[in-house]
Amino acid sequence: MKSKKRAFPKAPWKRKKKVIVATQPEIGFEMEAHPGGAPIVHRPWHYAEGLFLTFFFAVMLLLPLMDIVGRKLHFTLISGSLNLVQHTVLAIMMFGAAIAAREGKLLSLSSTASLIPERFKTATRIFTAALGAAFTLYLAVAGFQYSMVEKEVGDIIAIGIPKWFVLFFLPVGFAVVFFRMIWRAGVNMGQRAITLGAAVALASLGFFIHTIPQPFLYLAFAILLFAVIMGTPVFVALGGAALLFLWNSPTPISSIPAETYRMVVSPTIPNIPLFTLTGYLLAEGGASKRLLRVFQAWFGSMRGGPAIVTALVCAFFTCFTGGSGVTILALGGLLMPILMAEKYKERDALGLLTAAGSLGMLFPPSLPVILYGVVSHTPIDKLFLGGIMPGFLLLGVTALWGIAKGSKEQASKHPFKFGEAMEAFWVAKWELLLPFVIFFFLFVVKVTLVESAALTALYAFVIEVFIYRDLKLKYIPKVITECGILVGGVLLILGVSLGFTNDMVDAEIPAKLADWVKASVHQPWVFLLIVNCMLIMVGGLLEIFAAIVVVVPLLLPMAAAFRIDPVHMGIIFLANMEMGFLTPPLGLNLFLSSYRFKKPMVEVYRAVLPMLILLYGTVFLITYVPFFTTWLPSLFGYVPETGAP
Repeated sequence: MKSKKRAFPKAPWKRKKKVIVATQPEIGFEMEAHPGGAPIVHRPWHYAEGLFLTFFFAVMLLLPLMDIVGRKLHFTLISGSLNLVQHTVLAIMMFGAAIAAREGKLLSLSSTASLIPERFKTATRIFTAALGAAFTLYLAVAGFQYSMVEKEVGDIIAIGIPKWFVLFFLPVGFAVVFFRMIWRAGVNMGQRAITLGAAVALASLGFFIHTIPQPFLYLAFAILLFAVIMGTPVFVALGGAALLFLWNSPTPISSIPAETYRMVVSPTIPNIPLFTLTGYLLAEGGASKRLLRVFQAWFGSMRGGPAIVTALVCAFFTCFTGGSGVTILALGGLLMPILMAEKYKERDALGLLTAAGSLGMLFPPSLPVILYGVVSHTPIDKLFLGGIMPGFLLLGVTALWGIAKGSKEQASKHPFKFGEAMEAFWVAKWELLLPFVIFFFLFVVKVTLVESAALTALYAFVIEVFIYRDLKLKYIPKVITECGILVGGVLLILGVSLGFTNDMVDAEIPAKLADWVKASVHQPWVFLLIVNCMLIMVGGLLEIFAAIVVVVPLLLPMAAAFRIDPVHMGIIFLANMEMGFLTPPLGLNLFLSSYRFKKPMVEVYRAVLPMLILLYGTVFLITYVPFFTTWLPSLFGYVPETGAP
């Protein structure tokens, strides 16, 4: 008697592996900062810029790995390698910023610029570019002065490389940004000539007028603020404000690049480009489709399953890419048809996708968490631990709302299939292991955070290029270039902001604010309520990286006055900034959803309002229950402050 054919599939791990070979990755999700400016034409030397950027990323990746090997073998492979890695960040910052200026992708409040009436856009673009270029020219001069001072000192970084040589990236990079801001301001040579003339005229004021009355200084700050609202890059706002503070001061402008250098080469900064590279390797590979398949197979059969899938895949994606804008633009086209096919109302689906685009920002290795740790001097590993429970709480609330809006009848049409679920899990196993890989390196192997970031980036590179083969090696420079654009823009903001922050500290602004709050507010819970309300407004108006470097130095002395735990304060801040992506009228997710799904802004506002209310309620719960943020860090030896409510 013949045996019957097996009625169940082979175990996923026994099946022949399917190799998915992707075509050229779809890179470059960001919209241009100044639509209507000069079109982007790629020249041969632009490819060389990408190769240089790739080289510096490779150096930053390989040197920490060599340190690990050297420790295991009990000898030093390269003396001063950590110092070399830290200075490589400076080169990545300036190369990335120069390429961002070329592509029109320097971080700015582009959402407000898009509201300018069409007939005023050309004049506004020329004005903002001229003002931004004028301040950038000063930063180039300041960078040159600082590098020449260091040349006389003659310090060596490592392996015979002089410090001044690396510092020379500052004036060269700012000069390239200057010329590219002028070039992109116009569509013809006439508009560019006008922009250049206006920039030179504005810059000359500082050379001929050494002391100005206070009212004129206030007017200059107001003009700078207006230009930023109209689209001038955020780094110009911070660097320009620092320069204006120094106008009547005997302190030389070279103090700004000096502070930029000190911040950018700090030991924790290399985590930013390395973890961001991990996210871009995943984003430009096939990770999003594999993860979507996993979550659909495991949760799609439940009521509201598509909403759970949406929340999970968006959170996983956002924590590695570091920006919710990438999440919406990359996954929106995949997830919206799924939600609509499952009979979700269009408004509910739009609101869910817009809200889910910011989930995951509290999970490691999120870029904003690292940046907050750098600016606030809070241990980054403790911030990662502190963000896990609040992150899952926000994720759960989003999923529950989606379940409530889901159709019970539709769920019954998609029965759970264990074989498909296991196969999807098995195919995506390498990417699903990434969070565990990070924690394993940090808390088991006990490598440094920079070494863990390098190992994680190497892991992502290997699985996407050699295991899944979604990325061909020839596309890696393009992926790294896109990563460098984001990293360069963020680091440029971080670098120039320190000059502005130090000016505020010299003026005792944070201390005076802390004294005023302490005298006016007597209970920690009242202070936290004020902080939440303030951050709701800040999150809806300021770009997150700018908010971190500007607001955090002002906020920390006040939090310390009430003995609010630093990790708890960090998660409160970041959770509010996560909601800032959704806060009308200028939340980034709102504009990107409108752009991606071709919906009017008012319709997006209405769609996201229920989710916004629920998520803000959750943020208030996180604020007033420190257990959510301090319990996990306390398991690893962290001792929380006791002043929080």
